[in-house]
Amino acid sequence: MTLVKILASALAMIAISATVTSADGITINDAYARSAGKTAKAGAAFFMIANDSDQEDRLIDVMSSAAKKVELHTHVDQGDGVMKMVHVKEGFSIPAGGQHLLKRGGDHVMFMGLNSVWSTGDVIPVTLFFERAGQVTIDVIVDLERHDTMQH
Repeated sequence: MTLVKILASALAMIAISATVTSADGITINDAYARSAGKTAKAGAAFFMIANDSDQEDRLIDVMSSAAKKVELHTHVDQGDGVMKMVHVKEGFSIPAGGQHLLKRGGDHVMFMGLNSVWSTGDVIPVTLFFERAGQVTIDVIVDLERHDTMQH
């Protein structure tokens, strides 16, 4: 990859990772997505949800054209150190004046049956549905190189 392409990709990632805010106090920060590579049938998205309102809210659903099925997931300890991913039908609570982190190894947005191969720099449109704030649409950048667990 040429230096120009690398710089252009980095600038695109910075621009897309900008904050998205709803009118009702929900802010999405540091959104990125990953898949396991060119043969992956699934991927996941991670980000910080901040609730600047004085009332609790709840992320209750998610939608994206990037996969056949998109769900809110978490990891549950099945015992003996075995972790299993499960659909969280009730969604994730975001406390008033608080935050909820979607991170690798924890709560996340799961994409099953990817409609195309994800490459670093791709943009995945994602619509989040909140009980109070309503619908918030964000662009999530694919970053296959990122390995952090988003400790905020």
